[in-house]
Amino acid sequence: MSDGISDDAEDVVGVLTERIEASFAMDMDQLKAAVAAAPTANPDATDVVKWHGLLVQAQLVLDHAEDDLLAALETQPSEVDDPTMGLAHRVNAAVTARDGRALVVRWLLDPDAPGKKDLAAERLARLRPRTGPAVPTSAPHWPAGTPASASRAGRPVR
Repeated sequence: MSDGISDDAEDVVGVLTERIEASFAMDMDQLKAAVAAAPTANPDATDVVKWHGLLVQAQLVLDHAEDDLLAALETQPSEVDDPTMGLAHRVNAAVTARDGRALVVRWLLDPDAPGKKDLAAERLARLRPRTGPAVPTSAPHWPAGTPASASRAGRPVR
């Protein structure tokens, strides 16, 4: 990856964690606590904490998949069998998931990232969780004599 992120798997989470801490001027534990205490106070911090957690989980899955693959390779003769190839595919999938989540964290931290200052940003803002219902949750009140009240009463609508 570029932007100071090493290709070494161990560095991806560490570098992004440092960027998050610098961006919010607090360590991850403090940021997580602040988001837990007031999740709607800073939607950007809430998003970063969520995606950082997903990134850490993806890194753990990758670490376990790599360990399983290495253990299987140590017992292999010169040719790799199908179960071991399956483990290799699992490692590749885990790398893809980890890298995808890292890209999301990088995008969240970059205020000038594509899509943050245009129509796409407005659409994204509309996707944020709402504090109340998006639409009325009660049935509309129809005054007597309107076409809707007439059709409900079994009379045809004119």
